[in-house]
Amino acid sequence: MIARIWRGITLAERADAYIAHLDETLLRDVAATPGNRGVTVLRRLQGEHSEIVLITLWDSMDAVRAFAGENPERSVYYPEDENYLLDMEPLVRHYDVVETLAGTAKAGDRGGSR
Repeated sequence: MIARIWRGITLAERADAYIAHLDETLLRDVAATPGNRGVTVLRRLQGEHSEIVLITLWDSMDAVRAFAGENPERSVYYPEDENYLLDMEPLVRHYDVVETLAGTAKAGDRGGSR
């Protein structure tokens, strides 16, 4: 399995609107691509900026190419993205997923005995 990781920065007050835009464009297209195993959207507030990280999981690099095109290292952007992003990072990173672990802890649990 392949993890494809992309990062973008937007103004904090535009973060919710940008994520809604992602839902209608990139995330929809990712979900419709055969070989996609899911996507995780992360957001981190940094003062007046918000960092958005997308982690998409794929069966293979061929599945990534079906989404991203023949140069899968290039970021995929939509025309409206420039209205939200402060910088258009040209490249993404790909990793081989070597292990995953599903947790059983509930929100607020820190594990261990008390």
